[in-house]
Amino acid sequence: MKILTESSGSLVSGYLINAIKSSGNISVASDVDDFNHASHIADEFIKFPFSSEKDLWTKIENILKSNKIEIVIPSFDETLLDWSLRKNYFLKKGIDIIISDPNTLDTFLDKLNAYNFCLKNQIPTPKTSLTQKYSLVKPRLGRGGSGIYIGKEKQNMEGMISQELIEGKEYTVDCFFDRDCNPVYIIPRLRIDVVNGKSTKGLVLKHEKINQYVMKISKNISFQGPINFQFIEDKNNNLFFLEVNPRIAGGMALGFAASENWISLIVENFIKKQNIKPKPIKFGLKMSRYYEESFF
Repeated sequence: MKILTESSGSLVSGYLINAIKSSGNISVASDVDDFNHASHIADEFIKFPFSSEKDLWTKIENILKSNKIEIVIPSFDETLLDWSLRKNYFLKKGIDIIISDPNTLDTFLDKLNAYNFCLKNQIPTPKTSLTQKYSLVKPRLGRGGSGIYIGKEKQNMEGMISQELIEGKEYTVDCFFDRDCNPVYIIPRLRIDVVNGKSTKGLVLKHEKINQYVMKISKNISFQGPINFQFIEDKNNNLFFLEVNPRIAGGMALGFAASENWISLIVENFIKKQNIKPKPIKFGLKMSRYYEESFF
């Protein structure tokens, strides 16, 4: 099948392109810039329009049709909700969009909505305010470490929130949910080293409390496909939910390696409607990233 991935020019896209190819499917990479490694290592490459362009979704639909795309795995935060809103529309045209429902996207792409969800469902999370009440200031809508300020100097709080600053061990949790929104894999990994918001070193660990919280969250809202949770554990072993990235993530290479190729799971479960029998998780598996050059 022809599987399209977004933002393929990122430094961490290589594992996903290779996972599609090794699953026996055709990797179609896309990005707004064609001067990148993905244009060389993927089976096919499409130059995508900028998200701000006029008639964006008409252009995207034409691209999908003309390139005979069968599956899309969205990863660009700015268009995740738009993909979700169009999921049923594209399905009728024979294109499967692997993304959760709009309510889930609306809840977790907005950090204030996520905070209110946690309060409602009794999930421990840092205290949050629309005013500069706490020392950690970050965009209400945003990703990675972009736009974060820690301190007491007055900040412009338009489009921002402040949060209680909690220090401790950071965990990213790679999760795969099937088409019926059941968690197939919950794989916690300790973030040992992070550069520009991306994990460069990690360790897969058993963490029963994380498993319990992921199960509790997923019982109160539906997820589908690859999902990325983040938690922090303070020095007293108190665990706090930080955020959900409701999409495939760059660090999931470690989650794939600790279980199996999740691209194959997407095809088997979402497309062929087969049930998944999870494999044992390789706890103790470590990951360390490095740059690799592509010449073309």
